Amino acid sequence: MNFKSLIQLLDYFKEESTCIEYYENIRWGGEPVCPHCGSEHPYVTNRGYKCRDKDCHKKFTVKVGTIFESSKIPLRTWFAAIYLATTGKKGISSVQLGEQLNLTQKTAWFVLHRIREMLKDKAPRMLGEKNMVEADEAYIGGREKNKHHGKKRSSDNLSVTNDGQPYKNKKAVVGLIERDGKVVLKYVPQTDANNMVAFINNHVPKDGTVYTDESRLYKRLNKTYTHKTVKHALNIYVDGDVHTNTIENFWSVLKRGLYGIYHQVSDKHISRYLDEFSGRYNTRHLSQQDRFERFLIDSESVLKYDVLTAYV
Repeated sequence: MNFKSLIQLLDYFKEESTCIEYYENIRWGGEPVCPHCGSEHPYVTNRGYKCRDKDCHKKFTVKVGTIFESSKIPLRTWFAAIYLATTGKKGISSVQLGEQLNLTQKTAWFVLHRIREMLKDKAPRMLGEKNMVEADEAYIGGREKNKHHGKKRSSDNLSVTNDGQPYKNKKAVVGLIERDGKVVLKYVPQTDANNMVAFINNHVPKDGTVYTDESRLYKRLNKTYTHKTVKHALNIYVDGDVHTNTIENFWSVLKRGLYGIYHQVSDKHISRYLDEFSGRYNTRHLSQQDRFERFLIDSESVLKYDVLTAYV
């Protein structure tokens, strides 16, 4: 198999049995393993497998313990959804995915969130070991001038606009990006020096090189890193090797996707959307098939609907 388009993928995965055999090879290398106890060499049943271990003896299929668990959607449809969600630079909405795959919008929304669960970085590594790192923050949300900022009033300790609608500040996202490398993102309640420096310390080794703008949030980096700034306030955007254009370009793609495709995201789920955009960016150099298989390898993560929709 060497597909380069959705048509080629669907032509190959015509039968559910083909999808199951392919996924079993991706997950188990052709040798089934019980997802409940880890026992090897289960025996085949009419619907899957059953564990030989006398203390377990549970039935299972290749879907158990993965994002596909308890889903009645055929793997062929799941594979098409993964392809559509991970190949478009700005993503795909649940409405559009549902129309293209004959799913309800609610089901498509759940499918996309399970795919985002799969896109989480399962093996994070330190940045800047070979490349220089750029750090910056972005703010997600509507334009402040459209929020009646000067007319908001307080009622029962809740900030509301003059028409009674809740007033929400923009969401703050901090990011680190290697030049020609990977990106790491995090949603933070507020951008302050403590949050920013702690985030950078967790992802960039000491004595690394970090480029930022002239914001006061980054002044403390001088104690630990080779820290260089570019002065945007003076309309200087490149000073030799010093610039933040790489992370700025990423922010533009992120915002176009969130505003143009998803329109708005909640505080509860924004981290999942960040996983989606960073997952696509960090695999951009892979072929479509290699990227597809890479994501399937990371699919051993269960996300149930009641957990996803639970109030936080």
